[in-house]
Amino acid sequence: MYKKTKIIGISLILIALTFLSACGGEEAGGTKQSNEKVLNLFNWAEYLPQEVIQQFEEETGIKVNYDAYSSNEEMMAKLQAGNTQYDIAVATTFFVDILLKQDLIQKINKENIPNVKNLDSTFTTAEFDKEGDYFIPYLWGSGVLFQNTELVDFEIKGYEDLFRPELKDKVVLPDDQRGVIGLALQMLGYSMNTTDEKELEEAKEKLLELRPNIRAFNTEPKTMMIAGDVAAGMAWTAEVFNAQKENPAIVPIIPEEGLMVFHDNFVIPKDAPHLDNAEKFIDFLLKPEISKLISTTYPYGNPNMEAYKLLPEDLKNNKVVYPDLDQVTNVQQALDIGEATQLYDRIYSELKAGN
Repeated sequence: MYKKTKIIGISLILIALTFLSACGGEEAGGTKQSNEKVLNLFNWAEYLPQEVIQQFEEETGIKVNYDAYSSNEEMMAKLQAGNTQYDIAVATTFFVDILLKQDLIQKINKENIPNVKNLDSTFTTAEFDKEGDYFIPYLWGSGVLFQNTELVDFEIKGYEDLFRPELKDKVVLPDDQRGVIGLALQMLGYSMNTTDEKELEEAKEKLLELRPNIRAFNTEPKTMMIAGDVAAGMAWTAEVFNAQKENPAIVPIIPEEGLMVFHDNFVIPKDAPHLDNAEKFIDFLLKPEISKLISTTYPYGNPNMEAYKLLPEDLKNNKVVYPDLDQVTNVQQALDIGEATQLYDRIYSELKAGN
């Protein structure tokens, strides 16, 4: 009986040791870390060149699994559901604030990411994270207007011009509730972070006036712009820049009512199973040559100072990609609006439904 019990006990210990070995046995972020040569990335679509992923895989032997989302809200919902297996997510700054408040992300050990030294300190901290412990800047940009000069015979200067009857069913807007509602709030002279229900209802009524002109809400409108399916609208920086490269009739415009700026950042979910791989990946992306490749493929603003130095002059001097914010009036950035998010959700749903 003793021998049988001893054998069973030894077997159980061996099984436990095998399990710990498979999991890596290392505590980080409150979870066991796996030694798998895998990285699970959650990012916007068309926001990281395949060439960069291939270089990382060849250099490290780590396989990158890339899942895409279409909105910050979708990204957060998946992280809230838990057990996502994501090692890195990309979140706009005000969503980093929300993720941190909900305890969904972990502190980043920057000692393991030496290339953070390349980042402009302007982008590395926030009011809600004064030490910048929970995020690392990736790219930044803004919502700019555009017009197709072959399809529009008047000059568009601001949001108000999108309301003209000549543009019926010819306008595209980003499928982004804070960006679209922010457009109307800026027109009305309000903060794009207002929580005042009266101001938000005014913004909704303003947008409903624009509704007949809106052909689509599209996160990636570049194809529509190039094909001439839309004549004008608002889109994020790189979409307009890349569309203009393929169709010179596309002209970008900084709206006279103001500019909405965003910063996107790397975060590491609390339950990330491959923490070491996440740190290696972020450090790889912050190499100047790699970061340069990213922002020449997707020309958003680059917070990497060493990468910026390597950019071609026409990109560095492009005032749409790198606007002189000191010369632009009413520059705003989305912030966490707390419970008022429900009000924004309702207004945006009603706008898209046309009521």
